[in-house]
Amino acid sequence: MTDALPIPTGVPTTRRCPFELPTELLRLGERGPLSRMHYSDGHLGWLVTGYSAARLVLGDSRFSNRADLARMPVAISAEAEQSRRAVPPGVFHRMDPPEHTRYRRLLTRHFTVRRMDRLVPRIEQLADGRLTAMELQGPPADLMADFAMPMSLDLLTELLGVPDDARERFRKESAALFELDSGAGEITRATQAIHERFRELIRQKKTGTAEDLLGHLAAEPDLPEDEAATIGMVILTAGFESTGNTLALGALALMQNPGQLEAVRADPAVLDSAVEELLRYVTVTHFGPIRTALEDVQVGDDLIKAGDSVTLALPAVNRDPEHFAAPDTLDVTRPAAHHAAFGYGIHQCLGQQLARSLMRCSYARLFGRFPDLRPAVPYDEIHVRTDKNTYGLRELPVTW
Repeated sequence: MTDALPIPTGVPTTRRCPFELPTELLRLGERGPLSRMHYSDGHLGWLVTGYSAARLVLGDSRFSNRADLARMPVAISAEAEQSRRAVPPGVFHRMDPPEHTRYRRLLTRHFTVRRMDRLVPRIEQLADGRLTAMELQGPPADLMADFAMPMSLDLLTELLGVPDDARERFRKESAALFELDSGAGEITRATQAIHERFRELIRQKKTGTAEDLLGHLAAEPDLPEDEAATIGMVILTAGFESTGNTLALGALALMQNPGQLEAVRADPAVLDSAVEELLRYVTVTHFGPIRTALEDVQVGDDLIKAGDSVTLALPAVNRDPEHFAAPDTLDVTRPAAHHAAFGYGIHQCLGQQLARSLMRCSYARLFGRFPDLRPAVPYDEIHVRTDKNTYGLRELPVTW
């Protein structure tokens, strides 16, 4: 239920420490599951902070995920917002059925739990390689730059079938897509460069028998080359930053809570619940998903009208005390309570099982190799980033 408190402009993102929600976001959640919010273009829409309301919005087909209808809940230029709304065929995560359904069916079989389980030995091998390089370099190391982000990029590009020598280029070219202050020209140039790289790879794989994801897309008889390239680009850019930042923040949360870390070390069976708890506790999608009401919809005590924009604050949703007991406490033994870190409904994250496998393997290898791993600087010197599409750390200096 809304009240007469001031209406915020944009989603509050300023945090006092990495694991506390923004103060203004907390206040909004305390006054009810929905609040009015001004968008960057002046539109008066809604912000969802309650778990039940979030599930309703994400699971109801009366709320559209179309990019051309979405408004940004943070300040960006009008040109950049227009650029982000214009999406070509293949950007399946910004579409509604039936277009979304067609692409999703094409991809789902490549992200099953069984397929992800078969990747575990390779993930462990990748992790061991990165950790050996860290060990040889000696402390201190930056866990963001030396482990978390490279692991995310390595795994995604390997799944796609991107050659080793092209991975760093993809990382550099995609940087503008994650920065909130990127202009329309920067976004367009980055998108075109990455798309062209993927088109080259699709062409190469059309004449081969590659068993990677791009190879399968290249072999689809009814999938145009441009769309296959776009799908590859979406999978890389949607997963790289979010998975890498979750991995780093989760490692920091465990180091900051040594009792929780010891519980994981003492019983490997706890690792599965620890991963789910960390996904809830460090939720990195700090503004979004974004939906647009296609008709009037009653959500609790509030009527969301046709055309209204609705943004879900997933970090707040995953700390809703109505759904999670002691939500601000990290508890790696917490029973699964269906967190919303991967969204909900038909648009739930396609790569969620891949992210889980990466986190399980990475934490087991990381804390097994470095049992005394700890931050190399005081916690108040570990700086967060809120100026990107994904919440995360600027760096994470560690020693052992």
